[in-house]
Amino acid sequence: MAKTLHSFDPLILSRYLEKYVPGFAGLKKMTKFSDGQSNPTYKVIDNADVAFVLRAKPPGTLLKSAHAVDREFRVMSALAKTQVPVPNMLHLSESESPLGAQFFVMDFLPGTVFWDPALPGRSNGFRSEIYSSMVKTLAKLHDVNPSKVNLDTFGKPGNYFERQVNRWSTQYRASETQLNSDMDWTIDWLKANLVADDGQLSIVHGDYRLDNVMFGKETVEMIAVLDWELSTLGHPFADLAFQCMGLRLPQTALTKGLGDIDRAAIGIPNEADYVSEYCELRGISLPENWSFYVAFSFFRLAAILQGVLYRTQSGNASNPAGLDIMKSAVKDLAEAAKTATRGD
Repeated sequence: MAKTLHSFDPLILSRYLEKYVPGFAGLKKMTKFSDGQSNPTYKVIDNADVAFVLRAKPPGTLLKSAHAVDREFRVMSALAKTQVPVPNMLHLSESESPLGAQFFVMDFLPGTVFWDPALPGRSNGFRSEIYSSMVKTLAKLHDVNPSKVNLDTFGKPGNYFERQVNRWSTQYRASETQLNSDMDWTIDWLKANLVADDGQLSIVHGDYRLDNVMFGKETVEMIAVLDWELSTLGHPFADLAFQCMGLRLPQTALTKGLGDIDRAAIGIPNEADYVSEYCELRGISLPENWSFYVAFSFFRLAAILQGVLYRTQSGNASNPAGLDIMKSAVKDLAEAAKTATRGD
């Protein structure tokens, strides 16, 4: 059984939170949210029945640079000054903490996270507004000038895709648990077909999808963009292609998609319209070499899930899933990446 919860002394943690979290009135209850694979996230209730969210690195041996809760804290603190909705950050611990791992605390927001991108049971108009909010928020994020929010050192400028392909290839090899010829082929293709650096530089979320944002209760107003551990400075088309990748994944995928659904019939935009709206909002030209960006997105997600599979087998995934399901997901994503290189 994988270790999914941190070991801690409730009294020591309570005293720590009282000292460092403004308004915290002593630990009453702490429960782990059931969803999510990477950084364990807890709902914390204090003795005044005020809710907070605590998000921590997982226990166990971790891959280098993974689970960067300090980066999440930094980027959300910076974006609080912009039009990008984020929770209010309250405290970031040191690496040594009462949990035995670094964590941060933020406000709890009573909103809605949609786990099915098809938004079943909702009207076409509701779905259209949700996806319009998604693309508008993404455009707002990419329009933020990193230097104006003190994030100019949040990542390295230039050669983003070259560095990302190398990084995720290395991460994949470090967590490889089975041979995957499609993944090997895709890695070689991406390295041989790297897009030229066109100078575009934005804050990129790295995992921008419907189940990583929160809307108000029964409204289409986005109130928070969550899960920033993969954020950095990079090319905005990486986020855009990652979002569009969900339009291609089937509903049966581990990360549910919309590829086998008649999106027009239920009020969800097609990929071309989504990309066009994004570019119009930002006043930029449509992307060239779109197949590269999409293939890269599938490859990168496959590498991320391979890391989850490795942690599950190593015993420290936040929410272990069946190994066969995870292996199948990595295989399917690698195949989709290879298919995307043909421009399909």
